[in-house]
Amino acid sequence: MENTMANITIYTTRTCGYCYSAKSFLTKKGLPFEEIDVSGDPAARQSMIQRTNGRRSVPQIFIGETHVGGSSELRELELSGGLDRLLMAT
Repeated sequence: MENTMANITIYTTRTCGYCYSAKSFLTKKGLPFEEIDVSGDPAARQSMIQRTNGRRSVPQIFIGETHVGGSSELRELELSGGLDRLLMAT
């Protein structure tokens, strides 16, 4: 039986350097993700704000239903060994 990983969702904008950094990090780790670009999409941005309990900055990263936070929180999670554990927690 194959292990399945949690889905990764990242809310981004086209002009966000931290978004590019987070996407590059995930890509280098070989982790697929769903990108939701909230640039010029008020409904998607509102959905992100609701899902993050009011956070308006991007990126906002979710692993499964767990809100990780932004790019620096993603890297801190990796350094602590928590990223792989969270990915396998499905």
